Amino acid sequence: MPFIGQEPLTGAYHVLDAITASATATYNLQLNSGAFSPATANQLLVSLNGVIQKPGSSFTISGSQITFSSALTSSDSIDFIIALGDVLNVGTPTDGSVSTAKIADANVTTAKLTGETIIQMKTAVDTTIRGTTSQTFVVASNTAQVTITPRSTSSRIFVTCSGGAGCTDGNDGWFTTIFRDSTNLGHSSGGLANGNSVPAVIPLFYPFCMTVLDSPNTTSAITYGLRFRNNNVDSDSYAETKIGRDIGGSSSPCPTHITVMELAG
Repeated sequence: MPFIGQEPLTGAYHVLDAITASATATYNLQLNSGAFSPATANQLLVSLNGVIQKPGSSFTISGSQITFSSALTSSDSIDFIIALGDVLNVGTPTDGSVSTAKIADANVTTAKLTGETIIQMKTAVDTTIRGTTSQTFVVASNTAQVTITPRSTSSRIFVTCSGGAGCTDGNDGWFTTIFRDSTNLGHSSGGLANGNSVPAVIPLFYPFCMTVLDSPNTTSAITYGLRFRNNNVDSDSYAETKIGRDIGGSSSPCPTHITVMELAG
C-alpha cells in the first residue's frame, strides 16, 4: 500500500538502555550495555518527564554521550531514548528483491566475478575467399579479426576460429594459426591447424577449428585474428593456399568465424 507523506525509512531501530537521572546534564548512551554513538541528535527520540525533547536545543550529542540543556535532578525521569535507524543502514535486502535496474552501471566490477565468468564476447566473420602464396603467416585481407580491450590484467582470453582451408595445387601444404597482434599463439611455422594436398589431386579442402586460451596481462586494446600460409612442398611454380573455398568453387564460399571471450581471472 502506498504511503501518505514520507515513506518510513528502512534501518536499525533501537530502544537504548535505561538511564537514571541525577544531578548532571550529561549521560552515557548504551545499547545492550555497550556504548552507542548516534550520527546526529536528530537520530534520537528522547522523552523527559513525559515530554518529547527537541534535538539540538533540548539536548545535544557528542560521541556516545547525551547532554541536556540543563542539569537534571534525581526527581527527573528519562522515560526512553529511541534511536531511529542507523545512518546509511538500509537493512538486509530480501532475497530476489534487488533488480538489475537498482544496480548502477559499472558498479559490478571484475573483482566481483570469479571462475570462468564471461565478462565480454566479440565475434567476426569473413564470407570472402582469401588466398596467399606466402610461405610465412599473413592476414591476406581476411576479416576474421577481433579487437578487444580486457577489463582486467588478470583476465584470460578464450579464442576460437573455424573455417575451411585447402591448396589449389597438388602436393602442397596449408597452415592456419591465431595471432595476438604480432604474436603467433601457435607453432612458429606449423601454426594451430594444417593439411596437405595429394600429388596430382587438387580440389581437397578441409575444415579447421582452432582454440587457444591466452593470458595477455593487459588492459589495452589487442587484436586476435586468423593468419595462414602456404607450403610449396614440390617447389613448383604454382602454390597457393585458400581459405573460404570449398569444392563448389567461388560461388559458395565457406564462412570463416572467430569468437573472442574475456574470462574473469
